[in-house]
Amino acid sequence: MAAEKHCDRMGRASMSAAGGRYFLETMGCQMNRLDSELVAGQLRALGYEPAGGPDDADIVLINTCSVRQHAEDKVYSRLGELRQLKRRRADMLIGIIGCMAERDGDAILSECEHVDLLCGPNQLARVPELIQAVLAERQRPVALMENQSRKLSPAERSLALDSLEAIDLNRVIPTDGSVLQSYVRVQRGCDKFCSFCVVPFTRGPEVGRPPANIVQESQRLADAGAKEITLLGQTVNSYAYQENGRTVRFAELLARVHAVSGIERLRFVTSYPGDFTDDILEAMRDLPKVCEYLHIPAQSGSNTVLERMKRHYTAEQYVDLIERARAIVPGISLAGDFIVGFTGETDDDFEKTVALVERVRYSNTFIFKYSPRPGTAADRRLADDVPPAVKRERNMRLLDVQKRISLADRQRFIGETLEVLVEGFSKAAIKAQDAEQTRGHEVGWRRSDQLTGRTRGDEIVVFTGPASLIGRFVGVRITAATALTLHGDVVEKTEQSPLPVTP
Repeated sequence: MAAEKHCDRMGRASMSAAGGRYFLETMGCQMNRLDSELVAGQLRALGYEPAGGPDDADIVLINTCSVRQHAEDKVYSRLGELRQLKRRRADMLIGIIGCMAERDGDAILSECEHVDLLCGPNQLARVPELIQAVLAERQRPVALMENQSRKLSPAERSLALDSLEAIDLNRVIPTDGSVLQSYVRVQRGCDKFCSFCVVPFTRGPEVGRPPANIVQESQRLADAGAKEITLLGQTVNSYAYQENGRTVRFAELLARVHAVSGIERLRFVTSYPGDFTDDILEAMRDLPKVCEYLHIPAQSGSNTVLERMKRHYTAEQYVDLIERARAIVPGISLAGDFIVGFTGETDDDFEKTVALVERVRYSNTFIFKYSPRPGTAADRRLADDVPPAVKRERNMRLLDVQKRISLADRQRFIGETLEVLVEGFSKAAIKAQDAEQTRGHEVGWRRSDQLTGRTRGDEIVVFTGPASLIGRFVGVRITAATALTLHGDVVEKTEQSPLPVTP
């Protein structure tokens, strides 16, 4: 695909690039959420303000995901809605950014004439110039890597990485209290090439960021009020960076970020089982700020399936890692990912996955039905031969197994007092507040003073209390539990100053 494309449509000289409103919708993983935060900062720096929805926006950007077909279908559905909106507002700018732009850019341009720009995840630093090209130069710009990061010269690749590093290091940090829990990227891309996964093709090869830059970014966030930081990577525990002739690995990076003043909790996602070493578990045990929470996808409990997935570990090795984690890090909370219905998965393969979930007893799992991703090894070489009905049945059964385990896991907290970082109002409280504003009373059981927060183990806790608790650590005595949520009463609170609150 060419670096830039032109069209014959009218320009938008009447809309200034230094003002207006934007709406940015994010689909997919935590990495996409961080990317959207950085892009939103670029737009604010240009003078744009956030809009409540696409109807009120001059610029609409969709940050897309290509991990599953369902995510891409959702994007095309949204583009259909925006097509109708643009017929009424021809001067609206619509852009597709992220992994789907990288993977399916030609189709988007040919099928969606109302899309004005495309930008892949490795080119997000160019969003301002792409917007300017649409508004002032009557262009339909495209900024994609198209996997050419593996074809670039060393000088070209260095320049591309410098551009990517700049968008992270120069992020615009809000001052409204929204940085309470923040993401910091530690690596880009992935080199694992699991047979089902499109990430190496949309985000390029694995590259670790300089440790000093990660620490500097974390300190800026802490200075702006961040209490909890999550370090992000596609395979975060594989992090490595050459510094002064030696390799800085992930356990050392954890220690450096742990030393950042102001940060009180430190997490990381997502980990890859094949590269996970005990020094990381020891860091989790020895560094007080590092939470006892580990998200480590297994994907399957069958060695036959794992081999076809090219995961490069066995179910036995995975279980051994889990047992070491529980031995080294007391009270560790575990989360996992599973794909059901992967090509060739038999009933026996699936039963092995059920057995693994029963044995590990995760606090939470993310379970998905397999959908082939174009360009991956599985799509090129393996038949998608598990019927959709079988995929659905296996998906529902594994969800039911996990629901039962999650309920038992959460019920053990009843009667205990847990430390909770108060994030804000619960969804039910926000709905109640909206109802009170429009009708003057609460709706049913909803409480407008209901707050929500998380424990160190990433358990969601709901309780009632004043807005002044938002941004604080409080003790909550757990009185009830569901498979997803803990409920309780505040028994103590700290004397920290609350962050600004916008209910």
